[in-house]
Order: sequence, then structure tokens, then C-alpha cells
Amino acid sequence: MNRTLFKQEWLKGDLYPHVFAYYFKQWSDYTMAFHSHDAIEIMYVISGACGIEFEATVKAAACEMTLKKGDFVILDANVPHRLTVDERGPCRMLNVEFDFRERPTAFPSMRQLALEDEFVARLITEPSSYLFLRDPSEVYQVLKSLVLELDSRGKRINMKAELLFAQLILAVARLHNETGTQGINPAELYVKQAIEYIHHNYDRDIQVKDVASAVSLHPGYLHRVFRAQLGKTLTGYLTELRMEKAKMLLRETDVAIADICDYVGVGSRQYFHAMFKKYTNQTPIAFRNAVDTQILDSRGLKYE
Repeated sequence: MNRTLFKQEWLKGDLYPHVFAYYFKQWSDYTMAFHSHDAIEIMYVISGACGIEFEATVKAAACEMTLKKGDFVILDANVPHRLTVDERGPCRMLNVEFDFRERPTAFPSMRQLALEDEFVARLITEPSSYLFLRDPSEVYQVLKSLVLELDSRGKRINMKAELLFAQLILAVARLHNETGTQGINPAELYVKQAIEYIHHNYDRDIQVKDVASAVSLHPGYLHRVFRAQLGKTLTGYLTELRMEKAKMLLRETDVAIADICDYVGVGSRQYFHAMFKKYTNQTPIAFRNAVDTQILDSRGLKYE
């Protein structure tokens, strides 16, 4: 039977997360002996760099890789491995060791998550005993929240910890799907990071150079890869996002029309009105009035 990242029994019964250990640790000039755990382990590099080696087994060849800030490895139970940190500087890590067991709970089991999400199913059946991934930041934020919740509950899994664990599995599964088995496509990663930055900052006066700086690229290169990946310019994407947010605010809130330009990062009211009309063929006032009319009609009401 070929080895996979997780146990295939997890797809047959209803099993739930059980955490054995979790800890932050800063390593300096250290070489660990080869060892293994009875649990699955996530090793996440918070800062610095380290090496990780996997010992050769009957089913897998030896492997060695370098992990830098934002990199992490997830490995199956009983996989011989060791950590090395050279004299160039410390490496700070967050480690979590866990598996899945039967217990009464209303929380979705690993099997149910896999049935609902194809990426989770693909992660469980990944034909390898370990997986190396580079995290834009989402996985680390969930990991931090999870260990803080476990600390506050004395390692006991409660509903919030279960939900965070599900979020962790989903985040890793999507990252695994985006990365693919052939490694990260740099252009796709840069575009993904640029889109995340845009969605977090569209309400501010941002330009291409600001997005490029956030993802450490030259503005011209980011413009080219963005257009090649999405078939539209970065500026065009930002404008579409702003106009869709404006439509949502006009449709779902009572924010004053005169203020909406500030909510979507367009400093000039006149420019916002011109952009909105070009995008929707309606002025903001006409758009909101049409929405109000539709709501009244759907309720069987009429204007007096």
C-alpha cells in the first residue's frame, strides 16, 4: 500500500482533532538527532532559517530542504527527520503535534470536511509522507490563534479550537492546491499576494507602486504578470473591486452617497461619480433609487 500524507482511515470514520503538544522554540547552532513522533507534526518557521532532513526509508528516499521565514513542513507520524540550525543565526519556530480520534462532538469530522471540500480530500490523499509549503501569512495567523486558545483551555479542544483547527486544515489544503505538486509558480504567488493586498487596502489611496512594494516586485514586472494571469490590469482590477464595493454599500447600507467615495478609496466625489456611471451606466443616486424601488415592489408596497 502506498503511503499518503494522512491515514486513509480518516475518510472512513468520523474522527476529530487531538493535540499532543504545541510550542514555540528558538534554535541556535544546533543539530538534532534523527527521530520520529507518533503524531503528525507541523513545523513553522517564524524567523531565521533552518534545515530539515528526512531519513531514507523503504518507501522514500532521503531528502533535505531549507526552511525560511514563512515556510513550513507538515509530516506524517513516524517519519524519521531532524532539524539543523547553523551558526549564522537563530531560527524561531512554532511546532504543533496532533492526530485525529473518535469523540462525541457537533464539530464536522475530518471525513465530513473531505466530503465537503475537494482540496481537503486531495490533501489527505497526497502521495507523500511530508509536505513543504510557503505561507503568505494565513496559516501562521490561524496557528497562533489555535495555540493561544489551547493555552487558555489547558490543551482541551473546545468549540473555538475545533473551528480554528478546521480553518487550519482548510488553509493548508488550499495552499497545497495553489502550490501544486510541481512547486510554486512565482507569478501566480505574486498575483495572489497582490490581490490580497488590494482587498485589504482598497479603501486607501493606493497605486500600482504601493502594491508592487508590498510584494517586493518592480511595478512594471507586477503589471505584466498581473495582466498575463488575469487578463486585466492591476488598476482595472482595483477599479472593479471599488465599484462592486460601492454597489454593495448603496444596496445594503444607508451610508450617505456623498460619503461612499471615502469608503472605497476614491478621494474626489466627482471622480467617483464619473467612475461609477462609467461602470454601471447609472449615477449612484439612480442606482440606490432603483434598489429601493425593487425592495418596495418585492414587498408589495408602492410609493405614495
